[in-house]
Amino acid sequence: MGRFAGFSMQAASAGLLAALVGFASSFAVVLQGLDAIGASRAEAASGLMALSLAMGLCGVFLSLKTKLPVSIAWSTPGAALLATTGPLAGGFAAAVGAFMICGVLIVLSGLWKPLGRWVAAIPASLANAMLAGVLLTFCLAPVQAVAEGPELALPIILAWALVWRFKRLYAVPAALVVTIAVIVLTNDLPPFESAYLIPRPVLVIPEFSLAALIGIALPLFIVTMASQNIPGVAVLNANGYRPTPGPLFAATGLFSLLAAPFGGHAVNLAAITAALCAGPDAHPDPQRRYWAALVSGAFYVLFGLMAAAIAAFVLALPTYLIMAVAGLALLGPFAAALTDALGEAEDRLPAVVTFVVTASGLSFLGVGSAFWGLLAGLALYALTRWRGRL
Repeated sequence: MGRFAGFSMQAASAGLLAALVGFASSFAVVLQGLDAIGASRAEAASGLMALSLAMGLCGVFLSLKTKLPVSIAWSTPGAALLATTGPLAGGFAAAVGAFMICGVLIVLSGLWKPLGRWVAAIPASLANAMLAGVLLTFCLAPVQAVAEGPELALPIILAWALVWRFKRLYAVPAALVVTIAVIVLTNDLPPFESAYLIPRPVLVIPEFSLAALIGIALPLFIVTMASQNIPGVAVLNANGYRPTPGPLFAATGLFSLLAAPFGGHAVNLAAITAALCAGPDAHPDPQRRYWAALVSGAFYVLFGLMAAAIAAFVLALPTYLIMAVAGLALLGPFAAALTDALGEAEDRLPAVVTFVVTASGLSFLGVGSAFWGLLAGLALYALTRWRGRL
């Protein structure tokens, strides 16, 4: 058997499902995020390709190295953060500089324990409130789509709701299928060219600025660690695996750093799709489940090689429909973040302040609202604790 010892069709099927769900449910969010911060269509396609290759190769590497079902995903909350941040002074090059700084911070969080402890010390209620504020704009998109084109948006939402009722995991892919069908039937599609099949990496020379550091790099680092990497470790622990988190974080940061010059914002440990690869549905034997993560990673690489065609198709479509699908995909994470943000009565008001300021879209001194929301929430949180000691 050699290298294929332990392989099973059950694990391979779970890996394929994880890749399909992970890619189909959120690639539209990634493209919208890159487009919002000033990426051209070619740069957005390159970013999608870089992220797909990075998370696929990183997942294969870590699963082979640890023999654990380590699943990797792009930072969906991070992409939503980009969409709410908007263009920076310095353009997309400044955003790429921020991506690289974020990658370095993730590496350091894995290698230098104090940084990891500082991130863990951020109150979970405030981190989740910031995430909920970032996601709110997307979650309003389905409603706005109904107002803009009810005859097109309502079938998509109906398909999502019906499938969600019976099989929640397939709800967003089903909505995506209906979206594609609606678009094919009602729109003139762009002419397909064979050149779309050729991967086209676009190297962006990064620029570094304080505004990009504060407005993108730090919030992107925090939401990626707090809402993806740390929960990703928790999913592995819940399924009986006890990896040392530091090396996993450092590896995702390194692959994020490699993807950044080509437009990729960040990759991290998967949380939702990780359960598909690490749970008993992947295989009854826990020692053979790592094959599910290997197969998932291989398919992410395949999807990355098709990214030019996918991006060319999506970016030529009506924006409000793509935003609607992205919003449906993020309703679950939004509900979870808001619930966790408001769970502790003592922290509720600081969390609400964080959420409101973040959701406001406030931009001050060139820095986006996510940073100011977290800063405002931390200030009130500290004041609450200080008053409590008087």
